[in-house]
Amino acid sequence: MSYVACSQWVCYLARDWRRLPRHVCNSLVVVSYAVDTTKKADPKAKALKAAKAVKSGQAFKKKDKKIRTKVTFHRPKTLTKARDPKYPRISATPRNKLDHYGILKYPLTTESAMKKIEDNNTLVFIVDIRADKKKIKDAVKKMYDIQTKKVNTLIRPDGTKKAYVRLTPDYDALDVANKIGII
Repeated sequence: MSYVACSQWVCYLARDWRRLPRHVCNSLVVVSYAVDTTKKADPKAKALKAAKAVKSGQAFKKKDKKIRTKVTFHRPKTLTKARDPKYPRISATPRNKLDHYGILKYPLTTESAMKKIEDNNTLVFIVDIRADKKKIKDAVKKMYDIQTKKVNTLIRPDGTKKAYVRLTPDYDALDVANKIGII
């Protein structure tokens, strides 16, 4: 076997030895390496390897360049999996804070409210600020077992909500008020 020395040198201390000071360069350990020139690749084997690569089709396939036709970049939609938590993050289920007992606070017993009871067949309640007309109607039905014709609401200057509950003609507001204990 014959070895031919290459002209390449390997420097172990720095990438570019020209930048180092001269006294450091003098103390560098320099190694040369040799290449075996007798061993040549078999041309038949080389040709077979190339043919195999061409047949598989993977070796020479180039990726096409994607042409962008718009200036604005939109982030591509990626896969979003459905949530499947190992354990619930909230231990207790949320409680309904606005139940029927919380909606109706108290009935009003002012003179104008009494006049409404007598003249318009209407009961007047102070209700929770978050309650809407349907919730007030349902609460009156559940609490006092009476059918309401319609509900009017207003927010008073002190921040509370007042509800005028008009009863159907088959209920008398005076009797209901006595049963509730307003009068």
